[in-house]
Formats: sequence, structure tokens, C-alpha cells
Amino acid sequence: MMPHFTAPDGARLHYSDEGHGVALLCLAGLTRDGRDFDYLEPHLPPLRLIRMDYRGRGQSDWTGADTYTVPTEAADALALLDHLGVERAALLGTSRGGIIGMYLGATAPDRLRGICLNDVGPVIEPGALDRIAQYLGRTPAARTHAAAAVALEHNSDEFANVPPERWFQEARRRFIQTEQGLDLTYDPALRDAFMAAMTGGTGDLWAMFDACADLPMALIRGANSGLLTTETAEAMCTRRPDMVHAEVPDRGHVPFLDEPESLRAIHEWLGNCL
Repeated sequence: MMPHFTAPDGARLHYSDEGHGVALLCLAGLTRDGRDFDYLEPHLPPLRLIRMDYRGRGQSDWTGADTYTVPTEAADALALLDHLGVERAALLGTSRGGIIGMYLGATAPDRLRGICLNDVGPVIEPGALDRIAQYLGRTPAARTHAAAAVALEHNSDEFANVPPERWFQEARRRFIQTEQGLDLTYDPALRDAFMAAMTGGTGDLWAMFDACADLPMALIRGANSGLLTTETAEAMCTRRPDMVHAEVPDRGHVPFLDEPESLRAIHEWLGNCL
């Protein structure tokens, strides 16, 4: 039985909790789950690694499009920390997870030791959102993980020097093999939530970023990222000159986090969180 906890609304959400020491809460991207941090895990110093599958993703309950929002998912993250008896955690957020991190930094800073943002910031490029909308909630044309790996490599023009084995690992994390072909690892209704959020706007993310002023921060950016521009990253560093910053060559949205540049930034940031 994999560990689950019950959110305030009764949803059963999957998590993993490994190790001891300072808690590091890892939150994945929009459609992803805790397995995204498998690449990073072997390179971490001794600590307590906590990962959560958002509702509607991975092994967590599907609860409907209306619940797939940043405030709800942030509340779920706090509920998990409460469930585990963790008073404060360092938070590493990839893409969507970074937005949740900034939201928590603005609304519950006393629960965080610091925030590390993986290829996300207060400005999200519209073109990147349009690209996400093209595939979100739609099963892939590929029928096997091997075929999906080839397609991922072909379509990931922001990435270079990634071995084929990594794309195969990515395919296995992103899709479930069924007799009919590949299926999604998340509720297709996430698309409805995403489109509704795009229509409603993201709000002032700069205000959330600035509200994290008292927390140690780090920013990891894929040098070829289409979601987080160089200009936005530079503006973030101007506002937070103390922020650890790494540019990862040959990576787009998002770095895998086991690159040397990513690891140096994460280790330095963790040291600042103690």
C-alpha cells in the first residue's frame, strides 16, 4: 500500500516521505507527479525528501476540474506537512510547483524555509501556454513507450545532448501503457482547469514573488526555455540579488535537475535554508 493522506475535502492524495533531517518538499509540474524528482534524489545531501502527487495526477484521487487550482493544491501541500508533523520545509517547485511555492511564500511564509524555482517565474510567456494547451488532456498518438520516447526527443527542440535512455524514462513517467496504447497519468479534466485559468488570467505573480523577500530563494532556468525568458530571470535577480541563480545549457522547459548547474544551485540554496 502506497502512502496516502486525506485532504480537508476528503480527497486521498499520494505522497512519499524518505530520509531524516531538514524537510525538502518537492512539487512537480502541471501534469506531472513526484517521480519527476527521481533524477535529483541520488544527488541530495542527507535530508527528509517529501513528494506529493497533486489531486488528479499520479496516484492521487481525481476530484474534478474545479479543484485543480493553485490555491487548492497549495492547501493540499500544507495539509501534507501537517499530516507529517512538519513545521517548516524547504520547497523545490518545478513549473506549476514553483507557482505554488510563490503562493505559499506569500500566504504562509512561516511554513517555509526557502523556495527554489525550477524554470518558472512571475511572467509566463503566452507562447509557452499555447504550446501546453496543444497537448494537455490528449492521449499521445504513439502506442508504446519506445515510440513515445522517439516523439519526445523529436519534439523537444529546446533540448540537446540528452541520451535516448532519458527520453525513454520520460515516456514511462508521462504515459501509462494499456492494451489500447498509451494513456495519460493524470485526469484529462485538467485541461478544462488550465483553459479556465488562462481565460481568468494568472493575477499579479510579481506581488507573490516580492512577498517571498524574507525567504532564501534560488532560480534554475533552462537556457533555451520558452516559458521563462532571460529578461524575466534578470528582473528576478535584480529584485533579489541574493537569490541563487543557475542557467542550465542545452535545456528548455524544464531542466531535469541532475545537471551540474542545477545541483550546484540546489546545494547552495539548501545551505542557505538551514
